[in-house]
Parts: sequence; C-alpha cells; structure tokens
Amino acid sequence: MTSPSTYEIADPMPGPPARRIGPRTVVSSLWLFAILNYAYCDILGLYWSEDLAALLTGEIHGIRFTQGFLLGAAILMTIPIGAVLVSRIAPHRVARWSSLAAGIVMTLVQAASLTVGSEPTLHYIYFSIIEITTTATIAWYAATRWRRDT
Repeated sequence: MTSPSTYEIADPMPGPPARRIGPRTVVSSLWLFAILNYAYCDILGLYWSEDLAALLTGEIHGIRFTQGFLLGAAILMTIPIGAVLVSRIAPHRVARWSSLAAGIVMTLVQAASLTVGSEPTLHYIYFSIIEITTTATIAWYAATRWRRDT
C-alpha cells in the first residue's frame, strides 16, 4: 500500500504538452483578425439599401468618394495589411514598435469613424467594437508582452 503522498494524479488533458505561441504569431494573427472584420463590415454595408443607394451617387453621409478619398482609404488600410508582414518578418524592434504605433493609429481612426457622418448602423457599431478591441489589444500586447522574440 502506498502512502497518500505517493499517489499519482492522472493528467486531465492527456496529449502533447501545451506549447507557447510566439509573439509574432499572436500579433500577426490579431492583425489578420482585424483586417477580416474591416472587410466584412464593409461588405455587409453593401447590403444596407440606404448606403448602397448612396454609394452609387458617390457620397455617403456627407462623405464624397473622390479619387483622393479612395486613395486615402487605400493608404489607411495598407497600415494593418503591412503590419501583418512587418510583424512576421521585420527585426524584433521594428516589428514591435510598428505594431504598437499601427495599433494605436487604427484604434483612434476606428473610434473617430463612429463620429463621422450620420448615426452608424448596428452592424458598423458591432464590428467597430471588435476592431477597436483588437487593435487596442495589439498595441497593449506590443507594449507590455512582446519584450523579446521567443
């Protein structure tokens, strides 16, 4: 008979040991998650008949869709798209600081977008909450958790 101190407790989760996900994978995955939410929010906006009709006129909620506006929007969306690549392949210091800066910029831009034009649609508010939370998390993670590559 064995004493109580020698009992072995079975592992409740048998299988390979848990692996730690590296910071580059975490950050680039969060950027991809944000990008997919940006895209799907815009796609769903096309199903809102008022916005679709306005889009065909070239102006939505007082915002004129000029070539300059569209170029600015393209440049803005290049920030999170580029952040995926930078967070994966750039040297640690560049990847970390660019993710911190891009996370702050995209958080502020998305928060500000809720105040432009008319009342945002429910789906826009929903996706904005997700996008703001995700980009703020990226900035927080880069600032506090991504001290070194592992």
